Amino acid sequence: MTRTRYRWFIVFLLFAITGVNYIDRAAISYAIPAMQRDLGLSPGDAGTILGAFGLGYALTTLFGGFAVDRYGARIVLTVAAVLWSLSIGMTALASGFAVLYAARVLLGVSEGPNFPALTGAVSNWLSPHERATALANALFAVPLALAVGGPIVTQMLGWLDWRYTFTALFVLSAAWVPVWYFLFRDDPAESRFVNSAELAHIRSSDTKEGDPSAPPAPHAALKSWPEPGVLRTLLTNRTLLANYWAFFVFGYFLFFFMTWLPSYLERKYGLNLQTVGLFTVLPWLSAAILLWLFGRWSDYLLKTTGRLRVARSYLIAGSQLVAALAVIPVALTDDLTVAIAGITVAVAASMGANAAYYAVNVDIVPHRAATALGIMDFAFAIAGFLAPAITGWVLNLRGSFADGFLLMTALALSSVLVVLLFHHPDRDQESPTAKA
Repeated sequence: MTRTRYRWFIVFLLFAITGVNYIDRAAISYAIPAMQRDLGLSPGDAGTILGAFGLGYALTTLFGGFAVDRYGARIVLTVAAVLWSLSIGMTALASGFAVLYAARVLLGVSEGPNFPALTGAVSNWLSPHERATALANALFAVPLALAVGGPIVTQMLGWLDWRYTFTALFVLSAAWVPVWYFLFRDDPAESRFVNSAELAHIRSSDTKEGDPSAPPAPHAALKSWPEPGVLRTLLTNRTLLANYWAFFVFGYFLFFFMTWLPSYLERKYGLNLQTVGLFTVLPWLSAAILLWLFGRWSDYLLKTTGRLRVARSYLIAGSQLVAALAVIPVALTDDLTVAIAGITVAVAASMGANAAYYAVNVDIVPHRAATALGIMDFAFAIAGFLAPAITGWVLNLRGSFADGFLLMTALALSSVLVVLLFHHPDRDQESPTAKA
């Protein structure tokens, strides 16, 4: 029987909503100067509004992981996408600080379950030797959305205004919901688009494709809420803890560049809005390419070496070391070319190992991958609050981005050290026969 490939269509659906997700959350970074003028917002107000997303996100990304393990990715992501569409519509109607702040909190609350749902879906739909590749394909949408989103959103802001721009984004977000609800099932066995050959492939846990004797991998069975013993494992496993910290640092980099890069280029180098949009393409496009390549490379390393330490840990530590070093000249230069080069390397390197962070959760605790991802994403959400808020506070005090860049270097170096010392997924992974 010829094997169907519907699992890759599921990955495409996850790619699509992740792209919409990031265009929605990043659009405000281009619109915030106009919002400041129209609504009378200070730089401190702007930083608080940009950081509000992280507060809302922190509330639900953790519980989103629990919910995905309990109720499944289908219903959780459907409800989440409906709510974040409404928050984008609310942004279009904002009349002042309070409404805009509330809309950003709601956006964070509703987008929180997205990545736990993505991880849960990949855990159920992809066999182990395809997961990092699948995660890379889905997460490729993040830098790609930020790369193409800059020019698109800035052009929309030029043609329309920020209110009509967010109205258009509301329509885009809402259009995805029925597609996901009707075409996705939590268990691939329940999908009429999956034949028995593909189902057998999905459930094979052997890294060598096509071994019928391999035991089935955990799949699609909805779990109860985490027991204390499960939570204790997720909060004491050294590899997972190191992974959480490294992902926090990655999140700090991502949210700094996602929220403040347009304003940095405008304030530091006097670029106009349309030019800023074009200058943000190179860093995010480079990140998209590197993320996709590193996801495939991670699976290749696992297949050839059989060591998760090589395939995951070294990839994470190496990428964050490069990001740490790349930020230093950005903090010290007044040359736009040097700044763009450093930012491009830092953004691409920090995001390059993104699929590896996600894969570690599935590697270590496959029965609780979504919950582990929820905890990891909670750390990411805290970074999403701190990076914009601390940067806004520093700008109020000194009017310079240099301190913000140097703080990022220190964080990334700490992450490299933690990963090299404590990130040992081969040693710390759950037994394949363990039950949640």
